[in-house]
Amino acid sequence: MQTSFTLLDGTEPHSLPATFDGDRVRVDADAFHRHFGWHLEPEGLCREDKCIPVRNRGALVGQDGDGLDLSTLAGLLGRPLALDFDELAAALGTAHTSRAAEMASLEAPDFTLPDLHGRMHSLSDHRGKKVLLIAYASW
Repeated sequence: MQTSFTLLDGTEPHSLPATFDGDRVRVDADAFHRHFGWHLEPEGLCREDKCIPVRNRGALVGQDGDGLDLSTLAGLLGRPLALDFDELAAALGTAHTSRAAEMASLEAPDFTLPDLHGRMHSLSDHRGKKVLLIAYASW
């Protein structure tokens, strides 16, 4: 039975029809193509003029071809995947090649957060200055 599944790509949520098989999520191939541009061809997983070879098609499409395995897709794209079955959602992380380039630049990504008085501050406002960032997480 297909159900609506949310796949986050950065900050963009995409609602895709999906089926579940144990700890596997299979997303509708046509919907994945519409949202992300990737489709399965004989030469591999393709978008525009780029194709990624698929060595194990059975892992990607399964025995009955009921959709594309989300974990296998993420692996082919070189992107980490975080799944939350209770929320019927997943998040695709940034590809390791993009993260490596960002790390090599030694430039932190920009963000905007409020201070204790509610005033908004962006990291880019302090470019060229020394900045101490303190982060806290309760987990």
